[in-house]
Amino acid sequence: MTHTSLQEVLDASGNVVDHLRNVQVGAYVYPVVAAEFTNWRNEVRAWRESAVLFDQSHHMDNLFISGPGAHQLISDTAINSTANFPVNKAKQYVPVTPYGHVIGDGILFREAEQEFVYVGRSPAANWLLYNAEKGGYDVELKTDRRSPSRPMGKAVTREYWRLQIQGPRAWDVIEKVNGGPLEQLKFFNMSYMFVGGTRVRTLRHGMAGAPGLELWGPYGDYDRIREAILEAGAEFGLEAAGSRAYSCNTLESGWIPSPLPGIYSGEKLADYRQWLGAGSYEANSAIAGSYVPDSIEGYYTTPWELGYGSFIKYDHDFIGREALESMDPQAQRKKVTLAWDGDDVATIHASMYQKDELPYKFFDLPNANYGASNFDSVMDESGEIVGVSMFTGYSWNEKRPLSLAIINPDVEIGSRLKVVWGEPDGGTGKSSVEPHRQYQVGVDVSPVPYSEVVRKEYKDGGWRKAASV
Repeated sequence: MTHTSLQEVLDASGNVVDHLRNVQVGAYVYPVVAAEFTNWRNEVRAWRESAVLFDQSHHMDNLFISGPGAHQLISDTAINSTANFPVNKAKQYVPVTPYGHVIGDGILFREAEQEFVYVGRSPAANWLLYNAEKGGYDVELKTDRRSPSRPMGKAVTREYWRLQIQGPRAWDVIEKVNGGPLEQLKFFNMSYMFVGGTRVRTLRHGMAGAPGLELWGPYGDYDRIREAILEAGAEFGLEAAGSRAYSCNTLESGWIPSPLPGIYSGEKLADYRQWLGAGSYEANSAIAGSYVPDSIEGYYTTPWELGYGSFIKYDHDFIGREALESMDPQAQRKKVTLAWDGDDVATIHASMYQKDELPYKFFDLPNANYGASNFDSVMDESGEIVGVSMFTGYSWNEKRPLSLAIINPDVEIGSRLKVVWGEPDGGTGKSSVEPHRQYQVGVDVSPVPYSEVVRKEYKDGGWRKAASV
């Protein structure tokens, strides 16, 4: 029997947790962009010491929303306030379910009075599409889905190319590319600049405490624009970042990019699960890791846990408002960085060379995640689970394995905990999982962002301002 909806897939599975833990898609793929251009170590180092060119053209959806009802659709589905959302401004968009659980997040660009573009992973885009259709909003929608994870040699095209110039020498590169000085607007403000004689859109961004820009334009100009930036940036040490380096940059800045959408249960979401297709992201979003709750709700997160509590504004009605108002913010788990013991991770790697025993779960570098959403148990000295580790890898700049986690509110910075690395019973049937043993890794509970440079010098970005210290 061919299933047509997410709900049919879940019904046929018999157990939602088991289904998602064994989805064959496996690890989240950052497609099309080369894995490395020089090597991922130099590319990671460049965003801290010189400048880096991130290529974001392929791994995110673009959803174009226009029409008289566009602003209302966004306001009705976002925990954020859109009362002050002028043209040429961007906002992080965070929707929740009627039960108050995070669906996903992304960036909304207001390009004109009635024209918005959502850029991010599919769950939030799907939620916007569904509500636009079911709510009868006066909007026009155009969907430009992310590029195929494995295009297998076939041509790939997008509506936009999307690049970022970041790092301490980024503004030197930007002004050389532009052919002259350029105003440093406030964070998440939009404008224009010139690249090789072509006027392109810009978004003021930044990392490591330095101003940078995100740039975009028609995909047909991609090759020419990219080459012009690389040529101009050569004297400033600009490195093109491959997908390996790009995928781990969040470890230093503290953004958890892959929460599981909290949509797999609850009668209020039944129609949404019928609307989502069997081929949707949600139906094929693999969960990885050692944490196995009794029910799917054990994987859901709230805005406070992901660092979005400060975004919640009750100046407007939105889906999930009542549920959030009933929650106690002080009782929510908090986001932290876990600094992993290097000797323990070395033991994991050393097991690959021992033939007499099953190796521990492979720890890839620099991104060690092996699912679309990742959940490893975090335990205290007594063996009690006090949180979950959700995004794991290695920071070449910090010379430390790190993970982003949410833990119980009473666990203090500086505490010593353990992360259970690897899945129970030799591993699940995901394509990204080999037979393995589990290993308990010692970790130090640390601030988020972990990077002292980012934490002390990065003045912009709301979820960083709410960081644990």
